[in-house]
Amino acid sequence: MVFGQVVIGPPGSGKTTYCNGMSQFLKLIGRKVAVINLDPANDSLPYECAINIEDLIKLSDVMTEHSLGPNGGLVYCMDYLEKNIDWLQSKLEPLLKDHYLLFDFPGQVELFFLHSSAKNVVMKLIKKLNLRLTAVHLVDAHLCSDPGNYVSALLLSLSTMLHLELPHINVLSKIDLIESYGKLAFNLDFYTDVQDLSYLQHHLNQDPRSAKYRKLTKELCDVIEDFSLVNFTTLDIQDKESVGNLVKLIDKSNGYIFAGIDASAVEFSKIAVRQVDWDYYRYPFI
Repeated sequence: MVFGQVVIGPPGSGKTTYCNGMSQFLKLIGRKVAVINLDPANDSLPYECAINIEDLIKLSDVMTEHSLGPNGGLVYCMDYLEKNIDWLQSKLEPLLKDHYLLFDFPGQVELFFLHSSAKNVVMKLIKKLNLRLTAVHLVDAHLCSDPGNYVSALLLSLSTMLHLELPHINVLSKIDLIESYGKLAFNLDFYTDVQDLSYLQHHLNQDPRSAKYRKLTKELCDVIEDFSLVNFTTLDIQDKESVGNLVKLIDKSNGYIFAGIDASAVEFSKIAVRQVDWDYYRYPFI
């Protein structure tokens, strides 16, 4: 059984930086990590990747050969990867014995709530290789400084959760920079817990650009609250404690905390309901 993360999020949310920092952190706590770059537009990687999609297909070649823009080219590349999933499977098989996997996906959000190719790639790998993966959806924390952008981020997060059908953690990345974008209308807990959005609607109504969409905004907020699925955790990728807390959440969601534990169903249940700040042997620095 192999564990890992599917790292997704809009452009600029910090996915590549996240994969770099997370791989370093996991190595420090004793895990062998393999980073798989599945973004054909990412040609300057700060980390050493075990598998690179550019060995299979390059976005620049697709755009030139088929006269496509970057968005259409990325869709083509994901479709091509899905049709050549055996290539990726063969590359992954040598890593399955003892590696933790980080999949760095493209930032084109349509791939994760409209098109099916990226989802199909993940699902085929899960089925064929018996992977246990968690989707880590990064959202730039500065979106909290604008109510309209925050509602958009909520909708994107909800749509992605419903489309991918994976254990899912939404992350407000770059939380260390949030104060540089101005004072928030509410405290941070309001945004991470996605509390009563009617208060947010009041702030939106103060903006003349948003006031005319008052009814639409209310309906969208009602949809988000009716599903009651979205919340966020925060991340400063340069802070050891912040990354450690996120790793614990991920380990709980994909079942890594149960790996190698020989216990009864009752003991598993006790582990599952514990708070995320438990201490166990995988975190020797705590």
